[in-house]
Amino acid sequence: MPISSSNPFKWRHYPGEVIITCVRLYLRFPLAYEHVAELIKERGLAIDASCIWRWVQAYGPELEKSCRPHLKPTAKSYRVDETCIRIRGEYRYLFRAVDREGQTTDFLLTARRDTRAAKRFFHKALSDPGNPQPRVINVDKNPAYPAAVEALKAEGTLRRHCRLHQCKYLNNMVEQDHRVVKQRVWLAKGYGSFRTAWRTLRGIEAVSMIQKGGARWVAKGDVVAQAQFISRLFGLAA
Repeated sequence: MPISSSNPFKWRHYPGEVIITCVRLYLRFPLAYEHVAELIKERGLAIDASCIWRWVQAYGPELEKSCRPHLKPTAKSYRVDETCIRIRGEYRYLFRAVDREGQTTDFLLTARRDTRAAKRFFHKALSDPGNPQPRVINVDKNPAYPAAVEALKAEGTLRRHCRLHQCKYLNNMVEQDHRVVKQRVWLAKGYGSFRTAWRTLRGIEAVSMIQKGGARWVAKGDVVAQAQFISRLFGLAA
């Protein structure tokens, strides 16, 4: 069901506060849909787990899109890595980057981890106004990265003086940051399609960015402010 910008909860059978609470719980914590349904049932509402799944599919991407303009600019040092995501029994790859402070720079789900996929990821990251041109990019030994960076420099997308470091230990920060996604993926036991995986991951990454203090005027560790911020993005009273 398409979401209206003026009334994002039109035609829904539950109030917006209930929907966003369910979506936020699933995207923020390592919970299965059945766990979220049980938590909500304790509050007197019987909601099927499949209904919560549909809400996550609808509102997860909207959350990521809505929070982007409110994110703080990232630093000019990128830590880039990819992690495996199981979709229909096959491994796909989630490219992710964080800056030197651990804030998420960008992410992209791809079918392969080759030069073409790396270029797509960098194009996406550099097209975001909140991401400045990097001074240095730290990557692992994946040969796709040097080829992608050289191609981007040749076409003018990436500045010539940007340095590429292939040093595994410098990427410990982004590898540790993968745990946010991997915990949720493990509970999901894989995804049924590329589309549903991407929509879910967009929501997970958005909540993670907010939780890490990436949104303006929303402090890291202030869980009340974070919940209120997400509610305001959907026009709900804080």
